[in-house]
Amino acid sequence: MSHRLTSINIVNKEHLDDLNHVNNVQYLYWAQEIAKTHWDKIQNLLDQTEGVWMVRSHEVNYKRGAFLGESIRIETHVKSVRGPLSMRVVEFYNDKTNQLLVRSQTQWCYVDLSTRKPIKVPDQVEALFLMESPPF
Repeated sequence: MSHRLTSINIVNKEHLDDLNHVNNVQYLYWAQEIAKTHWDKIQNLLDQTEGVWMVRSHEVNYKRGAFLGESIRIETHVKSVRGPLSMRVVEFYNDKTNQLLVRSQTQWCYVDLSTRKPIKVPDQVEALFLMESPPF
């Protein structure tokens, strides 16, 4: 399995919906933010990058709610890379109980910076994403 990047977020009032648990959209925001952070760490290891990442699709499965003041552990890894596409998994856990709250999979597409057309993920980027130990 590829390495994981982890972060911790504390649920605050702005994260809640009308039912007083973390809003569904908040999970997508957090998933995007940790993906961007992971890419930034990988990108810092490269001399240059040819492209940018764009979301192709999201699948989100909600298991349990998260509530005000709870500590949420967010873990992400790239599951696979094929051509211009990568599959990223983001899992959200209650950091105290270790219970899985939400699991998302996002298919990202690597596109040329100027043309916005899909291009193959460079071999070096693929290798860095799929390393078992964090390369940073």
